Amino acid sequence: MKQFFIIIVICLAQGNAFAAPSFPAIKASYQASDAVLLDRHGEVIHELRIDLHARKLEWVTLPDISPALVKAVIRSEDKRFYDHHGADWQALASAAVGSVLGSGRRGASTITMQLASFLDNKLKKKSPQRTVGQKWEQIKTAQEIEKTWTKDQILEAYFNLVSFRGELQGIAAASRGLFDKNPNGLDEVESAILAVLIRAPNAAPEKAGERAVSLAALLGSTIPQEKIQQRAVAVLSRPYAVRKKIDLAPHMARMLLHERNTKATSTLDIRLQRFTGEILRQAIMHLANQNVQDGAALIVDNRSGDVLAYVGNVGKSSSAGYVDGIQAHRQAGSTLKPFLYGLAIEKKIITAASLIEDTPLDVPTERGVYRPENYDKKFKGLVSARTALASSLNIPAVRTAGLVSVNAFAAKLYEFGFSNLKDPLDYGPSLALGTADVTLWELVNAYRALANNGVWSKLRNSHEEKTGVRKRVLSPEAAFIVSSILSDREARSATFSLESPLGTRFWTAVKTGTSKDMRDNWCIGYSEQYTVGVWVGNFSGASMWNVSGVSGAAPVWLEIMNYLHHAATSHEPALPQKIIVKPVRIESEGLITTKREYFIAGTETDALHPTTTDANPKITYPAPNMIIAIDPDIPPDLQRVYFKISTSDPLFSLKIDEITLGSAADGSWKPSPGTHQLYLIAPTGTIADQISFEVR
Repeated sequence: MKQFFIIIVICLAQGNAFAAPSFPAIKASYQASDAVLLDRHGEVIHELRIDLHARKLEWVTLPDISPALVKAVIRSEDKRFYDHHGADWQALASAAVGSVLGSGRRGASTITMQLASFLDNKLKKKSPQRTVGQKWEQIKTAQEIEKTWTKDQILEAYFNLVSFRGELQGIAAASRGLFDKNPNGLDEVESAILAVLIRAPNAAPEKAGERAVSLAALLGSTIPQEKIQQRAVAVLSRPYAVRKKIDLAPHMARMLLHERNTKATSTLDIRLQRFTGEILRQAIMHLANQNVQDGAALIVDNRSGDVLAYVGNVGKSSSAGYVDGIQAHRQAGSTLKPFLYGLAIEKKIITAASLIEDTPLDVPTERGVYRPENYDKKFKGLVSARTALASSLNIPAVRTAGLVSVNAFAAKLYEFGFSNLKDPLDYGPSLALGTADVTLWELVNAYRALANNGVWSKLRNSHEEKTGVRKRVLSPEAAFIVSSILSDREARSATFSLESPLGTRFWTAVKTGTSKDMRDNWCIGYSEQYTVGVWVGNFSGASMWNVSGVSGAAPVWLEIMNYLHHAATSHEPALPQKIIVKPVRIESEGLITTKREYFIAGTETDALHPTTTDANPKITYPAPNMIIAIDPDIPPDLQRVYFKISTSDPLFSLKIDEITLGSAADGSWKPSPGTHQLYLIAPTGTIADQISFEVR
């Protein structure tokens, strides 16, 4: 039977031609297991494996392969490679005779014949020995390849398609996976080891070493046998690993790369991405003694919305290397306050000059009394809205939320792109202090809207992605005033001092935030051209130790801003048409000073005055949907509910259900079981506020 096979092969050698693919077509169809992400300038910024079935790297040209390896493989696999036209008939005959005599010699497939089996699945071995038909088709395909391909093209394709060990396919993967070097740097010993792996990819390290020693001897090597054997055993006994050439944007790569998109151009800037990652890592190392393990940073271009740097965590030192800190939801802290004050200013409820009480405050809610505190546990009395926002005072923020209503504030946040908000009733007045969970992605784009004069649009991480519709979410006048406040070094000095990481030598507007129990620390700010956001904390949710807004994220923010503006400056926004600039008279403790302030036309004032209690009067007690219990141990005639409102104006009155109670300044009522509607009636007869509550 074996002799019959040899006769068939020789007799049919001149059979019909078999079509073979072209070299350019094979090279063009080659697909690596790793996709590449490019930065905005076309530089590779990240490699990401997308094919888990084989490890194939970039196509390597023949001139980029070590001559020592080429020589070793030809000697091992096909010593008459340059003399035949696809099939080595001498080797085939010798192999057939050896098979008949039982000498166990191999099947004598040439490099071209092996290449033919790589190109056509029908020619791959389905069992230890190919069938007569498969062998013949393999020979015909090899002959056709040799008619149109050069020998160099055959070798180049072969080295890129042949398997070496395990999942390592192609010389790039084998060279980097086993020796951590490019194919052009392989020496004689490494070349001999790789060459013998082609025939036996999964050979035991000792056996592969013996074969490498024998091959080196055939090649005339003078290298000691012990050195070759030891090198083979050392390399093949340990797990192989392909080290990425560049690994700067893992989270962005996972967004843009997949099996159908193996090369994508992002909006990232490789130099800015590298700098941001390094600065963030250094900061987290510096904060390690304060129980800080994780951080994230995002940089975007204000005009285009392009994401210029996207560092989702600090890499190997992170507590969870795969977590994307830019998309993770975390408690916002004080970073939401600019949108609250922006809403109140836009609605002309307050101005930047309005005085707000920073005094102890009890806010009744359906869950009990809410008692906000400032970060430093101190109270500053009457402060302007400018100082309250710039210095991030909590109690004035809660009072302002009462003026605009929590519902209106939540609706405004949704307009700014915060899409994961719960029902406003779940937050209550604490929403003013940032109890909502948000992402760094959302925060940075919301602040970018402030930088863009109140106009919001989507961020984009690829030039192929459209930014979508631009929409106005805040009036240009309100956005300008908020930006002015966030850039005011003097106004923030009440909390942060005049010298802090929030101060830059060029114009910037910035806000910090720290969540409950010091779990999250934020710093978000913008210049004329860029918006930068930084978060530090722990992905586990563990609290940091004594990390404030200016000691956690702010130093990273400052380093990034200085880097962005090392050769360029930043100018404050242009004055909107409807902004009035005028001096405001300030009287405090007998001293009279004058300060310039910005107003929306029609809201300007000559002097600071308290306005928070009368601007938009509200019912402050009971809270909406509160349940009030009648005490069975107290006589019914002695029980009263005392209603509270936010104005002392005696012209406002209260009405419960269909009964008018009289002046709101002295509102009390004998409780009766049931659900009731309480109305605050303005002097004009209109309903200024209303709530529902229940008595049991």
